Amino acid sequence: MLDDFLTRAALAGLGLSLAAAPLGCFVAWRRMAYFGDATAHAAILGVALSLALSLPVVAGTLVVSLVMALVVSGLTGRGLAIDTLLGVLAHGALAFGLVAITFVDGVRVDLTAYLFGDILAVTRTDLAVIWGGAALVTGLIAWRWQALLTATVSPDLAWASGLDPKREQLVLTLALAVTVAVAIKVVGALLIGAMLLIPAAAARPLARSPEAMAVIAAVLGAVSALGGLWGAFLFDTPAGPSIVCAATLAFALTNLLSRLRAGD
Repeated sequence: MLDDFLTRAALAGLGLSLAAAPLGCFVAWRRMAYFGDATAHAAILGVALSLALSLPVVAGTLVVSLVMALVVSGLTGRGLAIDTLLGVLAHGALAFGLVAITFVDGVRVDLTAYLFGDILAVTRTDLAVIWGGAALVTGLIAWRWQALLTATVSPDLAWASGLDPKREQLVLTLALAVTVAVAIKVVGALLIGAMLLIPAAAARPLARSPEAMAVIAAVLGAVSALGGLWGAFLFDTPAGPSIVCAATLAFALTNLLSRLRAGD
């Protein structure tokens, strides 16, 4: 079954949805969309590092994404407005990554695959990495779920409950870095932020609790992945952007349904 490239692509999309859904909910709740973009764009620097040192791409992207996420967390509140800081880091990291790749000798690089993903070229090894990363992220979020929720609602409440909000921020930082590392093959560095944010935003109008929002986001992410692949196959369009288009349509639909229900 895994010899079929469409089957491998579908499983890769499902694995990404499993990892991105609960994490994306915290990205939405904490208004960290630019944080996700900055970390994802830094993945291109990780690609350059991996090619230069002949390392697996996932290793380089994981290291650089984690460093970027830690840098962003450390610089927050140091004088610059957070949206300005994240905008500078997001676009700067992407630009430096693209330039760095041109200095790697003896390697021909398809930048499109790293920017927008190449899910149809996913191998069995890639699947193992994607699902391993998804299991790690899901397990980490599930383990710290209540603590993360408390720190998200109110840092003061977290301190009063004996929790350290900075530690919970580090948990999210690690989960985000792992998600970026496994997602670059699926949707690419430019669209990872979309798969974190859009399914979660689409789930919000349908959810009555944080847990329900995470589950619905995972379902919508999976449907978007499969629907996007089907659309790409049917209309001969790029698979990664097609998945994001499907997620965007899901967002529009759920918000339309919410408005219609509110008007009754």
